[in-house]
Amino acid sequence: MGPVRFEAITWERLTESLAEQLLTTQPADGGERVRAAFDGAPAARPGDLAESVARALRERGRFALPVATEGFLRPASLRYEYGHEDPASYYSGWFDVPALWREVFGPLDPGGEGRVLPDLWDPVTDRATRSPYVTLPPGGFLLLHGPLLFGHWFPFDLGVHLSLSEGALRRCTARDEQWTLPAFARYEEETAPAEVADVLVRTDDPRHPAWRPPGGHTE
Repeated sequence: MGPVRFEAITWERLTESLAEQLLTTQPADGGERVRAAFDGAPAARPGDLAESVARALRERGRFALPVATEGFLRPASLRYEYGHEDPASYYSGWFDVPALWREVFGPLDPGGEGRVLPDLWDPVTDRATRSPYVTLPPGGFLLLHGPLLFGHWFPFDLGVHLSLSEGALRRCTARDEQWTLPAFARYEEETAPAEVADVLVRTDDPRHPAWRPPGGHTE
């Protein structure tokens, strides 16, 4: 993959553009609900963009449900089995991928009822949240946001990756979370999210984002 040609954009325009893109996106499996990924390290704040796009979709009269992978963490006894700061565990053992398949993606399969569990586990109390299911109606949108989303074969119909250069990621990551940086370096090497994503957003300067829109070019 050659150098990416980015276009300057504001967060407001990006939000509107992504909402419009989602409105024209068809589920690849012939289902009735669109599933989108907002992938990025916590420092890139993918949840903020997902929430903004959800609001834009609702303003257009559509049902949109943002779901954070932070609500699908595994219990602390499993996350910290190899210590509190183990990058390998963070990369492959922190998030309950089977639960995301079962509680989020499975109900959205063709013919599914659309009953999605918005979260499963509270990382503060380390207990089940017991949140009620939310029914995503036909024509609705699931906006899953969090880190390390690609590489699990999740059936995303549109993938958005918020990228940070190595220096920006280190600079913007909180000191007590610096130990996660090797996991993101591994993610870049093994998954290449910039190549997997349909939409790439550069967030090195959060005041001035830039993007490669769907169908954007490399040089």
